[in-house]
Amino acid sequence: MGPGLFEVGGQPLRHMFDGQAMIHKFDLKKGQVTYYRKFIKSDAYVRAMAENRVVITEFGTAAYPDPCKNIFSRFFTYFKGIEVTDNCVVNVYPIGEDFYAVTETNYITKVDPDSLETLKKVDLCKYISVNGVTAHPHTDTDGTVYNIGNCFGKNMSLAYNIVKIPPAQEDSDPIEKSQVVVQLPSSERSKPSYVHSFGMTDDYFVFVEQPVKINLLKFLAAWSITGATYMDCFESNESMGTWFHLATKDPAAYMSSHKFRTSAFNLFHHINAYEDDGFIVVDLCTWKGHDFVFNYLYMANVKEEWEEVKKAAMRAPQPEVRRYVLPLDIHREAQGKNLVSLSYTTATAVLHSDGTIWLEPEVLFSGPRQAFEFPQINYSRCRGKKYSFAYGLGLNHFIPDRIVKLNVQTKETWVWQEEECYPSEPLFVPTPGATEEDDGVLLSIVVKPGAERPGSLLVLDAMNLTELARAEVNVFIPLTLHGTYRP
Repeated sequence: MGPGLFEVGGQPLRHMFDGQAMIHKFDLKKGQVTYYRKFIKSDAYVRAMAENRVVITEFGTAAYPDPCKNIFSRFFTYFKGIEVTDNCVVNVYPIGEDFYAVTETNYITKVDPDSLETLKKVDLCKYISVNGVTAHPHTDTDGTVYNIGNCFGKNMSLAYNIVKIPPAQEDSDPIEKSQVVVQLPSSERSKPSYVHSFGMTDDYFVFVEQPVKINLLKFLAAWSITGATYMDCFESNESMGTWFHLATKDPAAYMSSHKFRTSAFNLFHHINAYEDDGFIVVDLCTWKGHDFVFNYLYMANVKEEWEEVKKAAMRAPQPEVRRYVLPLDIHREAQGKNLVSLSYTTATAVLHSDGTIWLEPEVLFSGPRQAFEFPQINYSRCRGKKYSFAYGLGLNHFIPDRIVKLNVQTKETWVWQEEECYPSEPLFVPTPGATEEDDGVLLSIVVKPGAERPGSLLVLDAMNLTELARAEVNVFIPLTLHGTYRP
């Protein structure tokens, strides 16, 4: 999935996450590879095409006023309620036997994985108490899907709800049986944190509450009256740092006695989390500081000359892959001491007199303006388990120019890189019957501007990142964000 159209009626879409959603598919059958793509027929897309303007406000682009309305009718239109986008540009994943294109609002879109046709729009608010969910759910071995989202309740009360969607059952839609299983509190009453992903072990949920906040009062007032965007409603809390919250899975319950805090960072993607000898180990792709990374991803910034892109990246928060360790067994007499006793990590957790536990991470990967992002693991084997390997997209000053394999135990790295080639998120596909964790292949869509065949599906050996195959197409493939492999 990714944005496929960045201009409507001569009006440019301003942010990297504003483009109209396009779904892509490389179909591998009988030694042949066929490439397909289609726009998701969301309301945002259909109405924009019909009216030749941006009709529904996107992440960083405000809806363009209807030229047929005078100033008074436009003014009163603002008070009819906020129209939330259904432009499902971020990811596509299965729920039961069906596939859904998703963004981070309450709308998801059912798609046909064979024809790529848009089937129907689903409003999650009809089934569960959320105002939006992440584009990165977790799936248990039995097919149960878990996700997390913000919930705005009575009197502007806020919480983060973890949602459970049961496995597929004959003649029933699992979404209709969705339920909230546990609620986590917000540290600020009218300012929820931005949530992009969460962690899940066999027995626990891990939620990281970051200092990037959504100002709800600004959202409701500014948007309704002046036509602000989602990006206009973000702000940073410079003093809160970052909080880790835990909840048990079965029975589902918030662990209010465990209060973990650390220094400020932005977070988009969890790599993995697992339990080990009374601790929860959490590996994250972080960006240091409280300044919102998305502020640097406006199209005007990424389209600049290379030297200007680098200057913007120098001002932005700097990336690190970090490991945090959260102790489950906490004793008051251990104040001031490091509670982490795992021999293979330098991460620490120190209990303070106020009952909070201050966390310091072990850095697994760091380079000047070099990010390890869009992480993948051998999910079916290692989700919630101790593991060794992660695969990610290497960002050079925000520009994806390499694929990286990281050994999270030894910090050794392997790199695939080719001049003037820009890969996408590498999807790990295990070899059937494999005994080794990294026995499989990586699939990545690669763009090479100016080439005779500018788009391709790259297949790498996941063990050493050597190229095994490449299927080239003679069309340019727009930016893709996240995707899934369907056997």
